[in-house]
Amino acid sequence: MIKLIVSDMDGTLVDNNHQINNEFWEVLEKLKGKGIKFAVASGRRYDNLLDKFYEHKLDVFFIAENGGLGMFQEKEIFSKILDKKDIKKILEIGKKIKKGSVILSGKKAGYLEKGNEEAFKEASIGMGNLKLVDDLLEVDDDIMKIAIFERESSQKNLYPLFSEFYESHTVVVSGQYWLDIMPKDVNKGTALEKIQNILEIGSEETAVFGDYLNDLEMFKRAKIAFAMGNAHLELKKIATHEAKNNDENGVVEAIKEYFLK
Repeated sequence: MIKLIVSDMDGTLVDNNHQINNEFWEVLEKLKGKGIKFAVASGRRYDNLLDKFYEHKLDVFFIAENGGLGMFQEKEIFSKILDKKDIKKILEIGKKIKKGSVILSGKKAGYLEKGNEEAFKEASIGMGNLKLVDDLLEVDDDIMKIAIFERESSQKNLYPLFSEFYESHTVVVSGQYWLDIMPKDVNKGTALEKIQNILEIGSEETAVFGDYLNDLEMFKRAKIAFAMGNAHLELKKIATHEAKNNDENGVVEAIKEYFLK
């Protein structure tokens, strides 16, 4: 019996206009009535996720920063931050990327250097508190994730540049234009495992929804894994099911079909 359902946000639960379908809130109440917990797992900041789920904030587990921060009922249940020396090394590479913009995501806020208007617009979608600063090296905060934005292809143009961090950190393509770098062993899968331990359940009692490569580890922690119709091919290969795409209310339709009948 499924006791926990976990969904990614962008490309999954929200449509291409970054909106959650109104029917989802009815479905969430029905899941609660059946004793099924719900968690959202995203590369977004917690403050942004909290804003989206504010009226249901006490019922939802939040996995933010691609697994770097876990929150429940407004209390931190786990987190992991980057070493300052590593941040400096990553920034040295990031600042040399001609069409790239680097963002630090800390516990207090997100930070982007002035002069990156396009990246600010894109990042604001997932960062509820994004600040423009003169120098990222001067930021005083506990940094959980470094996100790098590039308008063409993060998988092709960004991922190869950070090969020296593959073993020591989690380096993941989190979207067509985004690359995320986090402390080692930080991913949605390890975050999901922590929540499963809190709830005292296993993968056989868990179902997940996702669309991109940063959902791979999460898929491996669930018996039932739905790749969205718009999902990356690599994710579809390991999924147990396929849902309609995010613009067709795929998560809600699958939940109704498989878990609420």
